[in-house]
Formats: sequence, C-alpha cells, structure tokens
Amino acid sequence: MLATSLQFLQEMSSMLTETPKVDVERARKLLLDLAAGLQSVAEGQPQKSWLPLAAAVEGAVNLNGWFTPEQVKFSLKAWVKALQPEAVDAWLTGLPAKSTDSPITVGIVMAGNIPFVGLHDLICGVVSGHRIQIKPSRDDAGLIAALLSCWSEGAPGVQEQVTIAEAALSDYDAVIATGSRNSGRYFQHYFGKVPHIIRGQRTSVAVLDGSETHEDMCALAEDIFRYFGLGCRNVTQVFVPRDFDLDRLFAAFADWGQIAQHSRYYNNYTYHKALWLMEAVDLLENGFVLLKEDADWVSPVGALHYQRYDALTEVETRIEEGADNIQCRVGTGGVAFGSAQYPGLKDYADGVDTMDFLLALEA
Repeated sequence: MLATSLQFLQEMSSMLTETPKVDVERARKLLLDLAAGLQSVAEGQPQKSWLPLAAAVEGAVNLNGWFTPEQVKFSLKAWVKALQPEAVDAWLTGLPAKSTDSPITVGIVMAGNIPFVGLHDLICGVVSGHRIQIKPSRDDAGLIAALLSCWSEGAPGVQEQVTIAEAALSDYDAVIATGSRNSGRYFQHYFGKVPHIIRGQRTSVAVLDGSETHEDMCALAEDIFRYFGLGCRNVTQVFVPRDFDLDRLFAAFADWGQIAQHSRYYNNYTYHKALWLMEAVDLLENGFVLLKEDADWVSPVGALHYQRYDALTEVETRIEEGADNIQCRVGTGGVAFGSAQYPGLKDYADGVDTMDFLLALEA
C-alpha cells in the first residue's frame, strides 16, 4: 500500500512539473487542413467551405487595386508550398517548450502591402495556443477575414481562439505589430508597455558576382517584380561588379513587360521617370522599369536601384551597415534567385523568432 501511494505521489509530481508543450497533433491537423483549403482555392476548385475565400480572391482587386487575381493566387500557391507535410513536421518538431499552459491574449496588427502578409503571424498565434485578436490592415481587401472564416469552418477551436478586432485592439497581454517605418514608431509608443514584436519597413537586396546565367537573371526578375515590388522580400537594390553589363538585366526582365499594363504601377513608373529627368538624373529604362544608380535601400515602385562594386568585401560592409533595413538577401551569399517570394515557416520576419516570443510569454 505504501509503495502504491508513493508511486501515485511521484506520478502526480511529474504531471505537475511537466514542461508545457505545443499540441503538435492539433497544430499539424490545423495546418494541413489550411493547406488543403488554400490549394483548392488556388487551383480554382474550392472546397465548399472555402468558397468565401475564393470569392474574396476574385473580388480583392476591387478593394485594393494592387491585389490582382494573379498576385493573390500566387500568394496562395506560395503558402501551399510552405505548408507541405514535411515542412510542417520539421517546423513543429523544432519548437521550444512553452512557459505556461495558461493562454493569454495576443494582439496581432497586420500589414496590407501584399496578399496574406499577416498569415504567418496568424499561424504562429494559433499554434501557440494563446487567444489571438487580429487587426487586419484596411488594405487587406478582406482576405484574412475570409480565410479565417473558411479555416474555422472545418478546424475545431479556431473560431473560439481567434477574433477580429473591429476597432482598436483591446485587453491584450502582448502584441505583434507590423507596419511602415512611421507606423513602427507609433507602435513602439502605443504598445511599448507590454511584451511585443514591432516591425517597420524593410526591403531585400541581390548580390551578383557576374557569373550568373540568363536563367538566374530571369529568376531574379521574379524576386523584383512579383507583387509589383511592394513586399519586404522584393529586391529593390542590386549590387553588381564594376564591369557588369546592365543590358543583361533588361534582357531577363523582358517577360515582365506586361506589368506596364497595370495602371497604378505604370503611373508610378511614369511619375518617377518624369521627376528624375527634370532633375537630370542619369537613368536606364526599358519602358516599364527605371534603373538608377543609388545607395538608398528602397527604390520606388517602377524603379530598381543598383550599386557597382570592385570587391565583394565592399558589399559585405555595406550590407552589414544596413542590416536593420534588409529582410532578405538573394544571390551571392544569400538565397537562390527566384526564391525570395517563397518563405518557409522558419523564415521569421526581421529575423525575430515569432514562436520563441509567443511560447515564452507568461500569464
């Protein structure tokens, strides 16, 4: 009897001191269900419960002119790739332990520069097990709300776990907020008293060493022009060797000529072309993109900045100095050409591990 009682006490002690963990089985099912739903919409054969998202995808351009069906469906396909079973399993098995099993309320303020830009934060919030209150951008065109509605339809617990704030966030214990450089400063002031991740504006760069093939340059064009250049993973600054022939870029960009048919993009292109010509700025252009030698990390829509270098050490120094402005590096020393717009679950924005942050929160 004494041995049985002692064993019972040991088991109870173990249960009380056991480290809280993410519910991996629940998370895996939720993410694979999400992937299946997104894939059905992307392929034009939406599951019945995902019809509202399909409608939102087609109508998004009426609410945000940058969100054309082509761009929105590309984003869906990129997310389907990120949510493949092997990728989901690798991500979930690498998550740290939780600090508490007591959920708290986490507010998520989302950007709206490209379609579904806040989805990674939403996924992280759901997997963490915390209560999530989201505030989509008014530029989001209703995409996140439609996705959440469809996902909740077949995913037990998501509807109860995640709410959409119609006004400002309220009664939150921690915040993840993403915005522009100006809104980032506002977020720091407004949310600074609670645990937070604040993200401002970033951009991406490409480094060429001159050995690239034409196929590499065509893949780079995808990193530059996808989403009309509006994403933080879009390349807006290219480093090239001193003797690099820029016509190689124009030759690779040719397949993107139809981008000039988009009125907002073309208006930006013609505006900056006229402005810089009046200022006697040296430019190279091909009818839909302006190449300007400029050290600024961010180029305007319709333009691409470039810098020439003599030694790669110069580039490394420059990139190190501008690290806080850079989201992604493509080419030499970075990710493969053409892959910038396919971030994985482990590619946390600004290099800050969102899951580490969420799982370390304490009630």
